[in-house]
Amino acid sequence: MRTRDENKEQAIRRKAIEMIVEEGFDGLSMQKLAKAAGVSPATIYIYFKDRDDLIMQVWMGEMKKMVDAILKNFDPEASFEEGMRIQWMNRAKFLMENPMSMHFMEQVKYSPYHNVSLTKMDSNFQEVMGRFVHNAIKRKELVKLPFEVYWSVAFAPLYQLVKTHISGRGLRGNPEKFELDEKTMNMTLKLVIKALKP
Repeated sequence: MRTRDENKEQAIRRKAIEMIVEEGFDGLSMQKLAKAAGVSPATIYIYFKDRDDLIMQVWMGEMKKMVDAILKNFDPEASFEEGMRIQWMNRAKFLMENPMSMHFMEQVKYSPYHNVSLTKMDSNFQEVMGRFVHNAIKRKELVKLPFEVYWSVAFAPLYQLVKTHISGRGLRGNPEKFELDEKTMNMTLKLVIKALKP
């Protein structure tokens, strides 16, 4: 039995994310990945059963990092406005520090792997977020909406701002670099809170 090496496993995970982001799922082969990570193909199978297992395990690892970041200093009993402010700050910080991870998770979301990923979602995260939303509805701080509508209004503006920040370009071809700062985030969040109030 070959021993596990934390550094090799992390190198495999990092390179898998890079390859998927740059070349799509079709561009990921165990042979190419092994070469890019500086390991033998046999080494990959110490950590992952096959290509699909690798993709899902990498997704679960990145999702855990994101969930831990989102939940930092977050209290589901907080007011809707305060809870959203902390979530926005936490999400923005994680995504801007981990752009490859953001692109990778987005690719999984719009692929056949999405259905599998839904079965592996962190149940504690779902429970905490569910409690936060139900508390806000009960306190009449949030209008009751279908989940997809709520998420689109609550978080899609933030994700779009982060993507624009990462690209470095404004949406109108503005030559000036777009940077997402706290002022812009707070201005947008204020509009989001207003839109979600009953």
